Amino acid sequence: MNNVTVIDTKRGMRPHAFDRAGSGAHDAAVAARLATLQEQARDRDPHGILELALTGEFSRRSAVVSSFGAESAVLLHMVAQIDPHAPVLFLNTGKLFGETLRYRDRLQDMLGLGDVRTLAPSLEARLKTDPDGTLWSRDTDACCGLRKTVPLQKALEPFAAQITGRKRFQTRERADMQPVEYFEGRYRFNPLWQWDLPQLEAYMERNNLPRHPLVEDGYPSIGCMPCTRRVQAGEDYRAGRWSGLDKDECGIHLTDGGGI
Repeated sequence: MNNVTVIDTKRGMRPHAFDRAGSGAHDAAVAARLATLQEQARDRDPHGILELALTGEFSRRSAVVSSFGAESAVLLHMVAQIDPHAPVLFLNTGKLFGETLRYRDRLQDMLGLGDVRTLAPSLEARLKTDPDGTLWSRDTDACCGLRKTVPLQKALEPFAAQITGRKRFQTRERADMQPVEYFEGRYRFNPLWQWDLPQLEAYMERNNLPRHPLVEDGYPSIGCMPCTRRVQAGEDYRAGRWSGLDKDECGIHLTDGGGI
């Protein structure tokens, strides 16, 4: 099971960004089930991996995590074909571009997504941790923890699995991901793990999916407004995210959020 990725922050570990195999839970039953799921997923295309994650034992027990960002329409279109009422968890941090919120509404309507759940930090947490709304300018990790990681953790509690739109090409942290992993007590499916930008673009064109309006304006990767800038010619695909900082992940797929 050399490719099995098991991560368990419940044991007090902060997982490494690369999600190295053997870095977490030691439950034999979990490891065995994970190995089986990985074997089932390895030769499937993204649609096939999604079927594994949304039907059978995981029917109504999986949640899709979506930013409704630049490439989100691809995964959501596939989800809608299999189960349009699958729960889709969307983090409204209070710092998003207005274009992202409007794009969410457009895709939800166009694809017929019947269970999009908008998540946000509680008023109590915001008043305690970021009363003036400027935490992002002082501590981006703490801001992401408050506005993304903790709300998502709470929303995922009822589910046995989560589904992400992560791809290996996106960041160094994602380069070693597997199609199925085990993270924070549940299975994590990554249907698009091996797809690159040309494949994503071809799928968008083939299915006539609308683009996020900011993509043509120079934002190939879109996060919160204060921490995202346009990407200049010749720069990396995600150079506009947390520009100037040694950070290219918000943390929802990496840590336990620090218990904020």
